Amino acid sequence: MLQNYFKIAWRNLVRNKAFSAINILGLAIGIAACVLILQYVSFELSYDDFHTRGNRIYRVLQDRYDKGKLSTQWAGGAQAAGNSFKAAFGEVEDYVKVLKRRAVIADYGEKSLKVERVFIASESFFKIFSYPLIAGDVNTILAEPNTVALSESVAHRLFGNENPMGKTIRINQERAVKVTGVYQDMPANTHLHADLLIPHVTFIKEVGKDNNPDQAWMWDGALSYLLLRPDTNPNALEAKFAPYIQKTIGAELKKYDADAVYKLQPLRDIHLYSHFMEEAEPNGDGNTVYLLLGIAFFIVVIAWVNYINLATARAINRAKEVGVRKAVGSLRGQLIRQFMTESVLLNGLAVVLALGIVAVSIPLFNQVSGQQMSFSLLVSPTFWLPLIGLFLIGAFLSGLYPAFVLSGFKPVAVLKGKVSTSSQGILLRKSLVVFQFAASLFLLVGTLAVFHQIQFMRAQSLGLNIDQTLVINPPIVKTDSTFMRQMLAFKDELLRRPGIQSIAASTVVPGQASDWNAGGIRLKGTDESKSQQYRIIGVDYDFLKTFDLKLLAGRNFAKEFGSDPKALIFNKKAAQQLGFNRPEDAIGKQIEFWGETFTLVGVTDNFHQQSLRDAYEPLILRLIPDVRGYFSIKLASSELNSTITTIRTEWNHFFPGNPFEYSFLDERFNEQYRADQRFGQVFGLFTGLAILVACLGLFGLASFTTAQRTKEIGIRKVLGASVAEIVQMLYREFAILILIAFVVATPLAWYAISQWLQGYAFRTTIQWWLFALPFALVLFIALLTVSFQSIKAALVNPVKSLKTE
Repeated sequence: MLQNYFKIAWRNLVRNKAFSAINILGLAIGIAACVLILQYVSFELSYDDFHTRGNRIYRVLQDRYDKGKLSTQWAGGAQAAGNSFKAAFGEVEDYVKVLKRRAVIADYGEKSLKVERVFIASESFFKIFSYPLIAGDVNTILAEPNTVALSESVAHRLFGNENPMGKTIRINQERAVKVTGVYQDMPANTHLHADLLIPHVTFIKEVGKDNNPDQAWMWDGALSYLLLRPDTNPNALEAKFAPYIQKTIGAELKKYDADAVYKLQPLRDIHLYSHFMEEAEPNGDGNTVYLLLGIAFFIVVIAWVNYINLATARAINRAKEVGVRKAVGSLRGQLIRQFMTESVLLNGLAVVLALGIVAVSIPLFNQVSGQQMSFSLLVSPTFWLPLIGLFLIGAFLSGLYPAFVLSGFKPVAVLKGKVSTSSQGILLRKSLVVFQFAASLFLLVGTLAVFHQIQFMRAQSLGLNIDQTLVINPPIVKTDSTFMRQMLAFKDELLRRPGIQSIAASTVVPGQASDWNAGGIRLKGTDESKSQQYRIIGVDYDFLKTFDLKLLAGRNFAKEFGSDPKALIFNKKAAQQLGFNRPEDAIGKQIEFWGETFTLVGVTDNFHQQSLRDAYEPLILRLIPDVRGYFSIKLASSELNSTITTIRTEWNHFFPGNPFEYSFLDERFNEQYRADQRFGQVFGLFTGLAILVACLGLFGLASFTTAQRTKEIGIRKVLGASVAEIVQMLYREFAILILIAFVVATPLAWYAISQWLQGYAFRTTIQWWLFALPFALVLFIALLTVSFQSIKAALVNPVKSLKTE
């Protein structure tokens, strides 16, 4: 019997080639798009799920308050948090501290390698986290000072096939360290990627006993992870932190009218829900992930809706078949099984085609999304389970309604030719078309909003000039004791070269967050409770000139002022935070922090140190004439290649052993918008697929609608209707449905965009054309889709139309 069902189903698919092709192609595109998005979502949700004790690992978050207001939120909080909580609370089984460090140069023999991802880690790192060791003892690998652990790839690049254990390498040509372990490269789906680990005991030894980080509650920057004992209630433990903090450092915090609140963050929440200061690396966005999941749902549902629409639209065409089958004894259950078999066959063919689409589109998807999926995905269970699930759900849901509709025809009425499409069926089909295009319009409006916001941010004035600016990364290796003088000499030498307009050195460049965060900054003579929190950027004399920063009051740093090494320049926001609404009132004021007194000599206008996603920060520019940092070189020549060659030559002369790494600042700054751009590209790609699938269904539905109205069209032509009037009549029905879809989608899209834009400190307004343009585009595409069938029907000879049975 089952074989017979499949044979009849196959004959029906072959007999109705256009119907079958539209359905299979629409379902295949929908399934392929859904599977690709599900793989992306699955990967994002899989972060840190491989740690065997991951459900008991929590990171300590820190919120700092000034005068009762939240000032900063830290992923890397107080140095003392991890070890102190372990000692104070029995619920904490173990802890690990991790500190991010700058890149280093590692040398072994004749080989020299720049290692980018460097971290300091305490002794329990490999005990708490499940990063597999290749060589070394989990208990001792990070136990001794002047040792390091290397990732497998770094070890291979430095040592080749030689056993690295016990070997000595040099770090930055300054310090010899012994290799005590090698670990597997950390997987892509972890929030923490380290290529070289330095034991925390080395860090303690370097900073000295008088500055012990394990006792420092006001020294931030440590990522602290706690391993809780089984059955510990994290909320109950978290509630104990506040009384402990008050007992431990409450008096000190009170002096500054400050507070610190500590929270526990589950390890698996870090990647998608953590965007705080001192993150180990940029994290993902949970809202984006679930929004893409919603797009996947929309696309595949639109494809299933197509099947339902076309199957029920063909009901009259198959009515006689049903009548004959019932007349010769077929039961309704048998007919339902027959039509469900057709659904299974059609969905199965769609799945096969979807496999081909996925295989072909993996490189494109990687390029758009920034992920690195490979063809090995096609043999992964995480790929096949969603695919099989979509097939089973799709075959059942998309086939169920048509099966019950078609099997419900009464044989006597059908064979007498009295069957007609029910008003309920017509209403359902129209409702489904409205759903399809409402979803498509919603996605299209969202795509335009994303790109409009990105364009808005990129078009705004930053308050500084980053054009024609070449940035060189700071030198890593100190060549000798005159290193700082070399920084100045390098700069002076370049300024003699043609094509170079100005040069500035600074601890960070625009587009980077300053990791020099300082609290306790106040006017001299005021109470400590009046202190404020600021970000500080170390700069040389030419920083303002190179970036065209606008001074609102005061002056720039100048060598003729002998006291300028104790000078500060605030931005407008920083001056206001100190109580000066008029910039000129701040000039000459004495500022105290870190036990020293500085003079405020200038106030600049606010400028965007980071992207327009963030509000203006209170920034302090501190003069450090020989700052060891980034070189920002303003170019005045169009001969970029020769100028860069000149700069490279001088760099190698002054800083041998240091890699020459440069970038253009405008490109570097715009990298901050890369995640938004990728999101917009992914959003736009799948929005286009959703519209394509909807239009495929609309094409098929228009074909059957015009076929059913063939006699009506013939009569209208006999009575004098023109081709244009008939086409307009056929257009009107679909145009009204799209208008209804627009009315449904507009308020939903407006609300969604409004909520999304709340995540940006500087955001565009919601323009009317964000809705009008998608409506006009979808209406045009939809009418173009039905044009072929409509015009073809209108041009048919009315005599032929009236003979149609």
